[in-house]
Amino acid sequence: MTLIRKRFVVSGHVQGVGFRYFTQRLAERIGIAGTVRNDPNGNVIAEAEGLVESVEEFQAELRKGPSSSRVTGLEADKIPLRGESNFRVLFE
Repeated sequence: MTLIRKRFVVSGHVQGVGFRYFTQRLAERIGIAGTVRNDPNGNVIAEAEGLVESVEEFQAELRKGPSSSRVTGLEADKIPLRGESNFRVLFE
């Protein structure tokens, strides 16, 4: 069982469409820990930690987004593990 953590920057029409809550429900469904927040530039920033296969599934679903969104870009970078055990929506 290999764990990984990635930081995602999701761009497009992704704010004001329930994207953060879509991301939280997705993470809870597939067993991902981490965070999601809106970025002042209009993007959504998510960090996901879990099994490699689960993080890959998470990434594929982020690319689709909720039906009310329109994802035009998705950047993903591997970052150090933090050992989190749950997924949170951040309000910054």
